[in-house]
Amino acid sequence: MEKSINDIIAQRRTIKPDKYTGATLDDQVIRELLDAANWAPTHGYTEPWRFVVFTEDGKESLIDLLYKLDVEDHGENDVRYSKLRARIERSSHVIAIGMKRGVNPKIPAIEEAQAVAAAVQNMWILASAKGLGAYWSTGAIGYDKRLSEALGWDGEEDSAMGFFYVGDYAGEWPEGRRISPYTDKVRWERG
Repeated sequence: MEKSINDIIAQRRTIKPDKYTGATLDDQVIRELLDAANWAPTHGYTEPWRFVVFTEDGKESLIDLLYKLDVEDHGENDVRYSKLRARIERSSHVIAIGMKRGVNPKIPAIEEAQAVAAAVQNMWILASAKGLGAYWSTGAIGYDKRLSEALGWDGEEDSAMGFFYVGDYAGEWPEGRRISPYTDKVRWERG
């Protein structure tokens, strides 16, 4: 039986890299996620989302970059390095997320950031529908200007917006939960 779009949205889950099998996914799967991202809503067709995909040996360059920035901020730390390395190595692909600010001054930066978030949500929903592990993390470095510049998003209002980790997941699909129903978060006005 085919799932409804509501079922697919409701099954979206955060599955962190420590739960991934470590297997490398076919790049075509990642291309499908990126294509889904490209269909996010965007005010004025600015399409501000930008991505850099790290896989195979590229993951090593990401580890080097992130650890270099971490050492600048916190000094050498073998435990932090081991955690960083494990998270990236267990992932099949790590997608750096960025916002390339559009040139239309009528569109506020917050709307550009919201468009990027919608693009990531599209990837996340599709990853979950395919049974893949996926996790959006910003961490201390996620919005850092040094990271933005290192990834090529060097405009004054451009911004890194963290990383989307994707991996093969073979475990039981986690149950979802919400603290309260949507009705606790909505007020209706009927005039």
